[in-house]
Order: sequence, then C-alpha cells, then structure tokens
Amino acid sequence: MSNYDPVEVTPLHADELARMRDDALDAIKAARDLDELKQVRLAHAGDRSPIALANREIGALPPAARADAGKRIGGARKAVAEALAERQAQLEAERDERVLVEETVDVTLPWDRAPRGARHPLTTLQERVADAFVAMGYEVAEGPELEGEWFNFDALNISPDHPARSEHDTFFVESVESGKVLRTQTSPVQIRALLGRSLPVYVVSPGKVFRTDELDATHTPVFHQVEGLAIDEGLTMAHLKGTLDRFAEVMFGEGITTRFRPNYFPFTEPSAEMDLKCFVCRGASATPGNPPCRTCKSEGWIEWGGCGMVNPRVLVACGVDPARYSGFAFGMGIERTLMFRHNVEDMRDMVEGDVRFTLPFGMEV
Repeated sequence: MSNYDPVEVTPLHADELARMRDDALDAIKAARDLDELKQVRLAHAGDRSPIALANREIGALPPAARADAGKRIGGARKAVAEALAERQAQLEAERDERVLVEETVDVTLPWDRAPRGARHPLTTLQERVADAFVAMGYEVAEGPELEGEWFNFDALNISPDHPARSEHDTFFVESVESGKVLRTQTSPVQIRALLGRSLPVYVVSPGKVFRTDELDATHTPVFHQVEGLAIDEGLTMAHLKGTLDRFAEVMFGEGITTRFRPNYFPFTEPSAEMDLKCFVCRGASATPGNPPCRTCKSEGWIEWGGCGMVNPRVLVACGVDPARYSGFAFGMGIERTLMFRHNVEDMRDMVEGDVRFTLPFGMEV
C-alpha cells in the first residue's frame, strides 16, 4: 500500500471528475423550469450523485493522497453548486415575469364590489299581489300543501265523479283511497279561512299548487296561484268587478279593466271567465284599421283567470248561512301574470334555476 496512487481510483481521476462535473453543468443548463431543476439537483448534487459517491472514496486513501483528491472533489462540487444557484435565479426570474403577464390584476378596478344577487320573480310577484290586497283590507291566509280530499274537493262542491279528481289530474299521496292529495288549487285555504275565522271574511291566498301536467312552455306540474275570497252581507258581482279592476290596475297600470264571460265552476254560481284588457294595445288592435297586437292576437282582451259568486253549497259546507251572507271568489295563476307583466314566453325559464333569468329582476323587497 506504500506505492498506492490515488489517481488510479477511477472516480477520483481528474478526467473522470471533469466528466461528472460537465455532465452536471449540462443538465443544469438544460433544465427548463424549477421542477426540472429540482430533479437535476437530486441527480447531480444529492447524496447519491456521482460526485457525492466519489467523495466517499477519499476516506480509503492514504493521508498524503487525501488532500489532492479533496481539492479535485471540492472544485467539482463548487462548480456544480454555483451553476445550480445561477440557474435557480434565472428560472425564478423567468417564472415571476411570466406570472406578471399571465396573472395580471387591474389594481384600478373597485375592490369592494360584491356580485348583485336576485330574488326569484315569482316570489316578489306573490308579495306584490299580497300587498295589493292588504291595501284593500284583506288578510293573507295560508294552508298546507298536503290536503284532505274534503277540503280540496268536497267542500268546494266538486263531486266524486268530477274529472279533476281522477289520478290523471291529481297527485294522490299513498293511494286514491287515502284521501290525501297535493292541493290542486289554493281554494282549500278559503275553506279553512271560513271554518277558522268569524264573519265577515276577506282573505287572499297566494301559494304553490300541484297538477299532473307535463312541463312545457305554458304548463308545469308545480305552479303558483292567488285566490281571493270575500264573505259578507250584501256582496254582489259589482263588488267583485270593482275589486278585480283595482287589482288589474295594480298589476298592469292605470286604465286596465276586466270583463266577465259566463262559465261554469262547481264552487261559484254564477261563474265567469275573467278577461284582462290588453295592456299593450289597450284594446285598440281589435278595431279594424289599427296595427295588430301580438300579445292579445288583436282580440283586445287576454284571459286572466276565473271568478264568481260563492256557491251557497260551499257556504253551507262551512257552516255559513247563505240566506244572510253572500260572497265572491276569484283566482289566477302567478306564472301567467308574470308572463303578461314581463313578456316571458316560456314557463320553463321560471323553473330551471338559471341566474340569467332571475338577475334582471333584481333584489326587490
């Protein structure tokens, strides 16, 4: 061992160390980003790198030979470390420059603005309807959406063989024999109001109702109605007409009136379809020579809902003396009213939950 020459140990040979160093420098220079540079650092400057493994060979050399070998190893490791630091700085500078371009923030924009929300227009319209009748002295009445058949049909003089009571029109809960239905109208609220309040009664009941309709542009299985009931001494169709004229003005503006067309409903007698004077052409399109109206199809009137004087049988079912008291009732769809007021053409827009439909209506409270 006295003649041992350290240069004969391959990892410590000057040419071999130069090759290791050059390989490391080339890899460092080729690194395209910080992630690649991290891998290069582990491969050429880590504990298992060729230079680190060569450094372990120094311990096996005689003391006289260690100094020279240590200088060669130290020079190679220093060159690699300096190249790594330089390339790290270059890649960080490139990254920061790229981030400034790709993630530019306009600091002049307002920083304290929150996105505006919107309430669903059906909700705000129901509240507007309720406010209109509260201003006329009515109370807002509510009732359960799951009803008994007696409240939903029998008390309203709808006979057991009436088509509306079939499974084709009504959502029965459990079975037809259960007597439980999802209410098909808000009229059961009127029955509950007559049973639970002292006379006279003036109530309006906006709310959700259910029918077995297919969802399309003009129908939906879940929709909203507003129904009104007035029971007092001496009420006539004239009071009904005045009430609905006032309601129409609140909904569609001054000068809007209603008209009645004879019809039949089991719970009112006499009964009428209620038409609304066209709020676009104000009825002028029905006169020959005037421009046509798309809204009312040049008829001058638009069907809005049903109404009539409360059938005496309904009063008797609720314990009211029809010889002393009379009353009127009316009902119309909230969705239909919204379509009229805001020119909504497809009812599906109201139920799909798209914020682009609700946002234009804003946050009316």
